[in-house]
Amino acid sequence: MAGLSGRARVAAHNRSGTTGQLARADRPGTGEEVAVSPAAFRDNERDEITALLETVVAARGLDLEELDITPVGRRQVLRVVVDRDGGIDLDEVAEVSRAVSAALDDSPVVGGGAAGGAGGLPYTLEVTSPGVDRPLTHPRHWRRAVDRLVTVARRDGSEITGRVLTAEEDTAVLAVDGHQQRLRYADIARATVQVEFRRPSSGDQTRPAEEAP
Repeated sequence: MAGLSGRARVAAHNRSGTTGQLARADRPGTGEEVAVSPAAFRDNERDEITALLETVVAARGLDLEELDITPVGRRQVLRVVVDRDGGIDLDEVAEVSRAVSAALDDSPVVGGGAAGGAGGLPYTLEVTSPGVDRPLTHPRHWRRAVDRLVTVARRDGSEITGRVLTAEEDTAVLAVDGHQQRLRYADIARATVQVEFRRPSSGDQTRPAEEAP
């Protein structure tokens, strides 16, 4: 990786949280971190980074699920969460990590060319897939949670737990106590996947879907 001020550390995480360090690069000709004043990315710079990374990961058939930027001393920690239908393995996380790192190096915001901005700060890049218990906030999250057990808090204050049978653009069908129940995403305040050590086999026989009351 070239064009970094100081060291850039790149880490890849799989779903279980195991970390594998991919690369550690210094600016050519120096093994020391460059002394810079602490600075944080401005809102417009964060927007530029988000747009850049969305393009990079989309080119590899992935969705940018989350970008978190945290200043830690002189270093910026960029945590990037990516996913796609069918999931992503550690090798793919490593590959997209390298692509993201290269794009950040070439970016005027991060790589050092942004006049008066935070460009040039040393940074740590962490690329990971989502945790199993991440919130379901988009239709694609529900699609990827088919056959998983989820707990849903509805806007009316009620809560249900069921297994996702199908997921569409506006609704999902859950198996709840032997019944199929259709939920509208608009009625959901929060939904999370539950961690299961033993998941039942597919082919759940339940009654036809009903609209949630």
